[in-house]
Amino acid sequence: MTGSTVSRGAALVPEAFVGIGGRGPEDVVADGRGRVLTGVEDGRVLRVDGLAEPGRARVETLAETGGRPLGLELLADGDLLVCDAERGLLRVGTGDGTVRVLADEVRGERLRFCSNAVALADGTVFFTVSSRRYPLHHWIGDIVEHTGTGRLLRLAPGAGEPEVVLEGLQFANGLAPSADESFLVVAETGARRLTRVHLTGAGAGTSEPFVEDLPGTPDNMWRDPGSGLLWVALAGPRIGALDRLHRASPAVRGAASRVAVRAPFRPLGFAGVVAVDDEGHVVHTLVDRRSHYRMVTSACVTGGRLILGSLWERGIAVCELPGEAGRGRPEAG
Repeated sequence: MTGSTVSRGAALVPEAFVGIGGRGPEDVVADGRGRVLTGVEDGRVLRVDGLAEPGRARVETLAETGGRPLGLELLADGDLLVCDAERGLLRVGTGDGTVRVLADEVRGERLRFCSNAVALADGTVFFTVSSRRYPLHHWIGDIVEHTGTGRLLRLAPGAGEPEVVLEGLQFANGLAPSADESFLVVAETGARRLTRVHLTGAGAGTSEPFVEDLPGTPDNMWRDPGSGLLWVALAGPRIGALDRLHRASPAVRGAASRVAVRAPFRPLGFAGVVAVDDEGHVVHTLVDRRSHYRMVTSACVTGGRLILGSLWERGIAVCELPGEAGRGRPEAG
């Protein structure tokens, strides 16, 4: 991994499961009042309150996108940016439930699979497209074929259409800015790595590996405003056979992907999260290889607890934070 590792491995064991009345809370983000927002399979955007007492948590519907909400970004005015896998980049009013399409195509091509978004202080929005070839319901086809058609897009304030910042990414997914907004970190799920994209300075527009050889496939990312750490969900474990397949010819990968999209999918009993600082150091590695809460696609921190979301499950999981993370300091090596 890039940079020195100061992490200490630990188990990721949920203390509580909170059903939310919908399947697939793919991304979870925490607001300033400790509430968690998420989107589910039927198109609803939900807010979960009262997680300090998980058994008494309350769930309310804020909006319905008419598609499949994935990555969320809470804006300063309380509204949400939503990456909808079917409708594109949306702005959702958390007060009145209004849904407005900000972008649904780039260079004349419809956005097939928007994944995650961030907004910078100047109003610029960056967002990822995981695949140009496979829709969400066939996501495994892209992972197997290793298409490298993921993109990072930029929507400038007032612009009518986004521009392509970076392409050729292996299933571009989670996205987060550095604390000073000098670079972005992009999760490449299909390559088990995080990539740094410089936004300022002489290297603006260039990219490089930030953290490589992760112990699983990275998905959504969330920056903890208290500790400054980036929490990165690992949706699945490292699979040696898949690594070997990625080195095979395009014809072999293509044939394998056609089989994969037709085969029934059931996630392994794996749950994983890593926390990374802005130097690329992995501060925490949390893994459970016999987890009942599977396919962890997001993580955020609220109320001194780590909250997990999943594309597969019908609720969110509440976990204990490792070491000093709950008090905003990484644990010692």
